[in-house]
Amino acid sequence: MTAIDNSNETVPAPRVTMGGEHQSWMERFALALFIGLPFVAFAAAIPVAWGGWLGWSDIVIAFGMYYLTLHGVTVGYHRLFTHKSFKPNRPVKITLAILGSMAIEGPVIRWVADHRKHHKYSDKDGDPHSPWRYGSSLRGLTKGFLWAHVGWLFNAEQTPIDKYAPDLVKDKDLVRISRTFWVWVLTSIFLPAALGFLLTWSWQGALTAFFWGTIVRIGLLHHVTWSINSICHVIGERPFVSRDFSGNVWWLALVSGGESWHNLHHADPTSARHGVKRFQFDTSARVIWIMEKFGWVRDVRWPSAERIRSKTVTPAA
Repeated sequence: MTAIDNSNETVPAPRVTMGGEHQSWMERFALALFIGLPFVAFAAAIPVAWGGWLGWSDIVIAFGMYYLTLHGVTVGYHRLFTHKSFKPNRPVKITLAILGSMAIEGPVIRWVADHRKHHKYSDKDGDPHSPWRYGSSLRGLTKGFLWAHVGWLFNAEQTPIDKYAPDLVKDKDLVRISRTFWVWVLTSIFLPAALGFLLTWSWQGALTAFFWGTIVRIGLLHHVTWSINSICHVIGERPFVSRDFSGNVWWLALVSGGESWHNLHHADPTSARHGVKRFQFDTSARVIWIMEKFGWVRDVRWPSAERIRSKTVTPAA
């Protein structure tokens, strides 16, 4: 994998084990907390809304926070830092890394290392989160689906950063943002409540904004992200040639920012656009397109018609 450094500041690349190569019990406890609380919030969401504890300010804050942090992951963590689909200026690079961190899916360098390993071994031995891990029987696939969706997060063995993300370790900005991950977690947790209070000048406004803009938003975002690992590697159309079981799942497209056009992504990982056919909505690609128009990013790897044809499955004669 060719390392591309987007930073003007570089440091030597020693062996790095940021966060350790084994999870501590504290990390597992934090994971369980961030998975469990949103799950409870989902169960309570309908009666809470029905009871009048959902206002326009809550909707605006929840949607705003959701799509900002979603695109921090899809545009930043995924298409930029993992696959180098475009080259950003420094403010864009830093902003995307911070917004991705606020999705609370792990520090940027750790996330990238895991995802690069996934692509190297996609749906084979070594893949951190393949739903085919336990075979293709109903029992094995059920167990594998749960593993791919959430179980793998508790795996004590961590992906070695120095092997899978050595280019990011050379970037002082990304190292700093990764090491201050806790700051962005706290910002993500408490910002909705602060906005709710400022918009309503009431503690009830702060409380409901926290419920919808923090707990429900984080839970939805996490499950959408995990669904790309689980659902999109089990079902979906496969019009493009890939060496795994990645599929296109249309009904996840809008909530995933276009990430669920997963078959094309695995067929052409560095492509800046995943939804390449008509009506395949890909808001992440649109965000990149807008930034390119403003001159904030360059060298965007847009897929050409010829390249798409070369990746398309040829019908059997």
